[in-house]
Amino acid sequence: MNPHTHLPRVLLSAPASGSGKTMITTGLLAALRARGLQVSPHKVGPDYIDPGYHAAACGRVGRNLDAHLVGEDRLIPLLLHGAQTPVPADIAVIEGVMGLFDGALGRRGFSSSAHIASVTTTPVILVVNAASAARSLGAVVHGFCTFDPSVRIGGVILNNLGSPRHESEAREAIAETGVPVLGAIPRSPDVVVPSRHLGLIPASERAPEAADAVAALCELITANVDLDSVLDLARTAPDLDQAPWSADDALANAGWSPGASRPVIAVAGGEAFTFSYAETAELLQAAGAEVHTVDPLRDTLPPDVAGLVIGGGFPEVHAAALSANTELRAQVRDFAAAGGVIHAECAGLLYLGQRLDEYDMCGVLPIETAMGSRLTLGYREAVALTGSALAQPGERVTGHEFHRTRVTARGDVEPAWAWRGHDGAAVHEGCVQDNVHASYLHVNWAGYPQLAARFAAACGAGTVRSR
Repeated sequence: MNPHTHLPRVLLSAPASGSGKTMITTGLLAALRARGLQVSPHKVGPDYIDPGYHAAACGRVGRNLDAHLVGEDRLIPLLLHGAQTPVPADIAVIEGVMGLFDGALGRRGFSSSAHIASVTTTPVILVVNAASAARSLGAVVHGFCTFDPSVRIGGVILNNLGSPRHESEAREAIAETGVPVLGAIPRSPDVVVPSRHLGLIPASERAPEAADAVAALCELITANVDLDSVLDLARTAPDLDQAPWSADDALANAGWSPGASRPVIAVAGGEAFTFSYAETAELLQAAGAEVHTVDPLRDTLPPDVAGLVIGGGFPEVHAAALSANTELRAQVRDFAAAGGVIHAECAGLLYLGQRLDEYDMCGVLPIETAMGSRLTLGYREAVALTGSALAQPGERVTGHEFHRTRVTARGDVEPAWAWRGHDGAAVHEGCVQDNVHASYLHVNWAGYPQLAARFAAACGAGTVRSR
């Protein structure tokens, strides 16, 4: 029998991207924390950058809720896991993605913010950009409230208001829908979080400025949002009747039981490698590994390292500094040559290549990479082509690709994955070389715990399953 867990919660969404969701969510997280509350932050979709700002705002790891990457059945367990780690939260705040009903094209909103709100029975606060409308905003709210009866919009926060008169007109129109206005944010050109080619600049790359931005957003939300009404709405969320996700249980259900060895696994972090899911390290630790964070900009590998995980991030921005750490690059190259087990995603793929633009990288893989102008973005239904420390041939996963770089092979490589492109053509992608698995594909191991188990086993054995 599943427990009934009371978790006050809200989900912030909007009619469209660019409405100010991240700004308002980050400020709300900080404002609630300033009240002395434990706040659990979550983000719909595969985004890594927004959770970094969430963590900066409430001092707690930002976690993702993505039905594509982990499966619909894990959404509530992962929400509860985040809300109970490291201590029970007083409230969970979920930031949506794109517009409220926008999900995968052709899938009727699957994994949209509305889908996540419906599955988790979470009331929605609609962030409405009021910059170019007034009374018409009532029609916008009315339409969003009636479009899908499984989604409950419990309040509205107006953003980008130009004047008290503008606010009054918008409030009167929305009052006719019966949905309360919980906040009204004036146009605030001074509160800006800078962006670049893949979105906001990660908070870890601009720590002092990010802290200042979070503090300014906290003041903005505290002054212009009715926090008591937000909390009242969050407390109307019904109890959840599933158990929290557990890395130990996930591995046990995948048929894994830890051995006697405790392999040391280094996980890349720091400013250049900010794209990772918190569950990755949790699964490796549950599999018996000792996880050490390594910053490739300035660190070296820990003693007795048995495995290396290099996730995503912005190596192209930090290429000169990564190249300058010649000691670590040589260590990684020697580690791979000696049979060390390595898994790399996106930025990690670039780091393992010969060169990134004009800068020398680790030289593990016979590839060169360079920045391009075209954004490659989307979910991928992938099948493993080559057996490795991570995946068995024929194993299927859903991952996500997000980059503006291109790879040029300078030798023969065994591809890691295959999928169908939007035009139906087969795509072979990534590299498997000895005990190295590298690809552009981001995979959330919470959805595929067997990958973590297999990787940890290969590290513990000092070898890899045969191809």
